[in-house]
Amino acid sequence: MPVITLTTDFGLTDHFVGTMKGVILSIAPRVRVVDLCHQITPFEILEGGFVISQAYPFFPRGSIHVVVVDPGVGTSRRPILVEAAGQYFIGPDNGAFSIIYAAEPKHKVRAITAGKFFLPSLSNTFHGRDIFAPCAAHLAKGIKPAHFGPLIRDYTQATTIFPVRTGKRVWTGQVLKVDHFGNLITNLRTSEFSIPQAKHFELLVGSQIVSRFARNYQESGFGEAFVIEGSSGYLEVSICQASAAKQLGCGAGAPLELSLW
Repeated sequence: MPVITLTTDFGLTDHFVGTMKGVILSIAPRVRVVDLCHQITPFEILEGGFVISQAYPFFPRGSIHVVVVDPGVGTSRRPILVEAAGQYFIGPDNGAFSIIYAAEPKHKVRAITAGKFFLPSLSNTFHGRDIFAPCAAHLAKGIKPAHFGPLIRDYTQATTIFPVRTGKRVWTGQVLKVDHFGNLITNLRTSEFSIPQAKHFELLVGSQIVSRFARNYQESGFGEAFVIEGSSGYLEVSICQASAAKQLGCGAGAPLELSLW
């Protein structure tokens, strides 16, 4: 049996995550379920997409990743099954897999229309239990992707995951995630923005300008915000042994502006 990972904004104080596991194990009792993250900021779709984009390259081929950050649950938005990099991704068609679409150009996307793989009774508020978990379990048991529904081309792609050039040397972007330590992970990829090579830079985050670069967390003084190249491949805003998110008053989705000269 392959691995099924779960990424949600459900938190850990309710029954939602455990119920999804129960559905999966009832259908595919030998599957291995991995809790990737259940502390996604509520309704922050791109944060959920960022988390899965960081994790999937380190999972074996055939792994199935369920991502449920779904403020549109119960509406006409479609459930989808994505095939990319020899792995599978299941969730709502709301742009959560946009980073994966960009990273894996040979991906395929299917609308999940085969209701026989859903639970018999569907709620309007818990498709993680009623649609996504059972579909992942049936896929793990060997049901071919084509049996879940047709290929589609009009799936949702979030353009805001990429920074936008707004001036000669100015880009606007956003914070993708705040990690456990309060570091602000931006959508500015280190491969595209070589801060160490720039003579000068300013990163406006919230109402504060950050203009110092550090190679590690100890290189800057206590309480001073700095930019660092994170392990995620994106620029991060950090403060040595303190929370940049709290000090700067920013969270996932916060806008930012980078100036280089």
